[in-house]
Amino acid sequence: MFDYSSQRVQDVALTSTAMRLSVLLTDPKSWNCIADDACKDANNAVKNLVQFIGSKRSGLYNCIRKFICKLKAPVSRQESVSCQTDDRFLIVASAITLSLRPFHLINMDTNDNGMLECAVEQYCVSLLTIPWLPQRLPAILVPALRHKSVLSPCLRTSLISKEKILKEISEMDQLDITSRKMPHVGWLLANTVCLATGSFTSSLDSGKFTEGLDYASYIHVVILLADNLLASLENFGRMTRNTEELQAGNDTSAESVFHMDETTCGFSNLFYMDLFKPIFQQWHLKKLLAFEKDASGSGTDNLPSTNQQYSRKCGLLDVAYYYSCMLQLFSILNPLLKSLPVLNMLSFTPGFLFSLWGELEKSLFQQKKHIVNSKSLYANAISGDISDGVSDGRQKRFGKDTGYKWANVLQKITGKPPTENVFVDSVNSSSNFSQTEEDPSDMWDIEPLRRGPEGISRDIACLLLLFCSTYSHLLLILDDIEFYEKQVPFTLEQQRKIASMVNTLVYNSLSRGVTPQHRAIVDSAVRCLHLLYERDCRSKFCHPSLWLSPGKNNRMPIAVAARTHEVSSGADGTASSSMGSVITTMPHVFPFEERVKMFREFISMDKVSRRLAGEGTGPGSRSIEVVIRRGHIFEDGLQQLNSLGSRLKSAIHVSFVSESGLPEAGLDYGGLSKEFLTDLSKVAFSAEYGLFCQTSTSDRLLIPNTTARYLDNGIQMIEFLGRIVGKALYEGILLDFYFSQVFVQKLLGRYSFLDELSTLDPELYRNLMYVKHYDGDVEDLSLDFTVTEESLGKRHVVELKPGGKDISVTNENKLQYVHAMADYKLNRQILPFSNAFYRGLTDLISPSWLKLFNAITFGGDHDIDVEDLRKNAQYTGGYSEGSRTIKLFWEVFAGFEPRERCMLLKFVTSCSRAPLLGFKHLHPAFTIHKVACDAPLWASFGGQDVDRLPSASTCYNTLKLPTYKRASTLRAKLLYAINSNAGFELS
Repeated sequence: MFDYSSQRVQDVALTSTAMRLSVLLTDPKSWNCIADDACKDANNAVKNLVQFIGSKRSGLYNCIRKFICKLKAPVSRQESVSCQTDDRFLIVASAITLSLRPFHLINMDTNDNGMLECAVEQYCVSLLTIPWLPQRLPAILVPALRHKSVLSPCLRTSLISKEKILKEISEMDQLDITSRKMPHVGWLLANTVCLATGSFTSSLDSGKFTEGLDYASYIHVVILLADNLLASLENFGRMTRNTEELQAGNDTSAESVFHMDETTCGFSNLFYMDLFKPIFQQWHLKKLLAFEKDASGSGTDNLPSTNQQYSRKCGLLDVAYYYSCMLQLFSILNPLLKSLPVLNMLSFTPGFLFSLWGELEKSLFQQKKHIVNSKSLYANAISGDISDGVSDGRQKRFGKDTGYKWANVLQKITGKPPTENVFVDSVNSSSNFSQTEEDPSDMWDIEPLRRGPEGISRDIACLLLLFCSTYSHLLLILDDIEFYEKQVPFTLEQQRKIASMVNTLVYNSLSRGVTPQHRAIVDSAVRCLHLLYERDCRSKFCHPSLWLSPGKNNRMPIAVAARTHEVSSGADGTASSSMGSVITTMPHVFPFEERVKMFREFISMDKVSRRLAGEGTGPGSRSIEVVIRRGHIFEDGLQQLNSLGSRLKSAIHVSFVSESGLPEAGLDYGGLSKEFLTDLSKVAFSAEYGLFCQTSTSDRLLIPNTTARYLDNGIQMIEFLGRIVGKALYEGILLDFYFSQVFVQKLLGRYSFLDELSTLDPELYRNLMYVKHYDGDVEDLSLDFTVTEESLGKRHVVELKPGGKDISVTNENKLQYVHAMADYKLNRQILPFSNAFYRGLTDLISPSWLKLFNAITFGGDHDIDVEDLRKNAQYTGGYSEGSRTIKLFWEVFAGFEPRERCMLLKFVTSCSRAPLLGFKHLHPAFTIHKVACDAPLWASFGGQDVDRLPSASTCYNTLKLPTYKRASTLRAKLLYAINSNAGFELS
């Protein structure tokens, strides 16, 4: 075999001559010069030569493989002597010509299909597995490989002889088992996609399929090869982890275990995944979807009649299989962007998402099978009983692109005409829930999904994977106007069905345990579930019972669930058991009250384990003694407690020093500790201190102040505040502060998206919505990718992306601008402060405990349950439930406005909120203490009543109430006291 690296001119010339002679001898036209009576013998000789070339005995394809593997950059780019370049090109061209000779035997009046099949198998195994095959060859030769007379037999033979071809390719990998190079089946896949789509060149032929391509065979072959490659990657990754898992810091992800740029064919900017670029372009998907279902015109006559089954119709399910495989490949082999390019394309291809949902809705909600009985061509690559096949559902028709209007894009995604976008107010739709049956949870428990992925067919699993992945990606940028008012891409009724589908699937998957082969579908369903649930929490579109329905009949008791979760949790707080996974992944299947009880159970278990470990939690030698000056409560607390970390769980004994410098009398039995924590948080969270500020919304929620970074030890102080809040949660002490939902999202480890900006900065949100839906030319607004901040009297320009100050916002990139601005305000800007607060908080509160709640449930009701408070109140000093003044008090309290009731509660307990589980969990209990005052008996009817004001001892949640005789006096004195912003000093 000629060594391409040889520099001797004589070797090049000799080899070139021999190769040209071989080409001439195998070309029937070259024998035209002989006598007519010898033509038949000449043709037979040519056929025999070509048949020999196609046989394994010749070894031709192996020789050509070895030759081409030594080619670097295309011949036309090599710098060499002119005669050498010409001869070398002829050698390459002759080799390719000889390899393709058997494909044209059909034109030689021969019926030796067995020989053709053998030659095509060798061509696929030996040549199409060459890394960067099209890139190694001169561009002028590649169209010959792309021609339908070559590509179509390769595709169909790959399906007919798939076991044999894959076995031979696997044997090639076994010869180099220690190598970290891409498996040969990976190069067969890449070269097939490359040749079918023209992605190897930037010429005008790029961006369209090979003319006359058998689309059905192309799709099935890609699925077959992708499945096999995924299995190879999984096996190799498992072997690598087994041998290297003991090495600290070792990265065993697929992109690290394989040298993806093992050879760049002379181009430093080429990477393996570059060969798959057409796959995330819309023309590729649209062409597959628009493909005529009967493949009679795609050259099936080249195959034996017994193999006509392999030229099947191509339906939506085939396309779904194709792209679900691609999603998994991109996730593994595209380390930077993962599957993002594919998801972007799928999300914005008109009608595709709507078509996927149509198939799922028909299968899961109408109990109708939508798959034929033909056996799947690629069943061997996936374990399990597969009798699925291809959907015969009709494709949706797509509209044409009508411009840049976002609403129009979403109209197309919906597959619905604009007239179907009826405005439905989310509040009105949520009010309809009360008109439904009392407990409609059974209707939301989808029966086909009750066994998780194990109970559904492979076809449904494929559709679910692709739908959940694509829709969760679209939900990231879908704003509330589009979701609730325009109802694109789905109506609210369809959204409820989707929510119930993923809710049921995730619950049953986690409760039964997720197997490795189902990990991808469960992960995609979890992402979709979280996005829908968070949106529903923000603005209701689902009945509350929908989220509870999967676990309604088989939820564990609270104590058992809590203990199971704690036992199964690892050191990092991740749960390994099925119930532990349910609790941390989808705690919303437990009613809110049960989650609060579970949270308290976690803390009780932690306190018990600390006592057993010898760490005291009550008065004693292990308690923390602190001395706090009234005028320096935050500074003293920071200095004495910040370094304790998790030891702050121990009991704190506080001794106060008055403003005059004298120690205050009294022993701390819990009341002074509570007072210390509430007073410290009151100081630290005030706007004057500069660590936190209030949002511009009407509820004035707390958010970290971005100027805190300029304060001395600002980040350290915010971390200390996290510990103080953690201590309050640990001890069950209510703090009268409400954090912004955006900030809480960060503490829960969750990303915030565009619509949550309305809870932080409504004006900025409205402006961004104006830009997003702007009908004209956005460049007229003179925007760029920057944001201006003002701190300490100075203005700072921050770029939203590298070089942002030089990038104008246009109609093409306005979505990028809107989401980049939202991302900066919601995530990037407050992340350092959130991380600091989180570090302090998790010193006392386990992250897995926090995951029981979402940002919405961290808030509370803005009214007091009067009956609950009265039922759990206690009376001292001579009062009882039947005392006249007590009866007057509850009468007056019930008549207060909600805001006044909250103010009274804050006056007594220092917090305007009720405990999450009701007042029976308020410690110490709400107490009314009798303050005896002299007043004449007739004060009940008129005359002078008690003049003394009520007072409070917030340490002990005690209201000191004088013995008023009239309701009017009691009401006036209470309102005066609670509005004077004073308590103990009124005594």
